[in-house]
Amino acid sequence: MGGWGMGTVAVRALRVALAVVFAGTVAVQVLMVVALVTKPDDGSLPLTAFRVMTIVGLLAVEVALFCVARLVTMVRRGTVFSNAAFRYVDMIIGAIVAAALVWFGVTAINAPGQRDDPGVTGIMAGIGLGILLVALIVLVLRMLLAQAVARDVEATRLRAELDEVI
Repeated sequence: MGGWGMGTVAVRALRVALAVVFAGTVAVQVLMVVALVTKPDDGSLPLTAFRVMTIVGLLAVEVALFCVARLVTMVRRGTVFSNAAFRYVDMIIGAIVAAALVWFGVTAINAPGQRDDPGVTGIMAGIGLGILLVALIVLVLRMLLAQAVARDVEATRLRAELDEVI
C-alpha cells in the first residue's frame, strides 16, 4: 500500500494524532502520580477519589488509543478483516464502558456540592450516558466487522473452490 494516496495520508495523520494524545495522557498520569507520591510538607495533595478517578480514566483512554493504533496498523497491512481485530475492538468497548463508569463516579461524588444547581449533575449524568452511547456505537461497528470477516472468509473459500474447478 505504498505511495501517498489519501488513505495513506489519513492513516499517517491518525497515527501521529494517536501518539501525541497517548503521550499527553501518560505525561499527565506520571505527573499526577509523582505529585501524589512526593507531596509537599503541608500535605496539600491528598489522594482523593477525584485524583484516583482521573488516573483510572486516563488509563481507559490509553487502552482505547492503543487498540485504535493496533487496528490502524491492521488496516494498513490489510489484515483488519480477521478474528484478531475483535480482541482490540472488545478492549475499546471495555475501555469506553470503564470511562463511563469513572465519569458516573465523578458525577456521584460531585452531586452533593451541586444541591443548589442540580442541573449540573443532570448534565454530567447525560454526558455519562453519551459515553455509554459511544460504546454501543462501537458494539454495532463490531457487528459490522463480524459480518465483513464472515463474508471475507466465505469469499476466500469460494475462490479456493473456483481455483480447484479451473
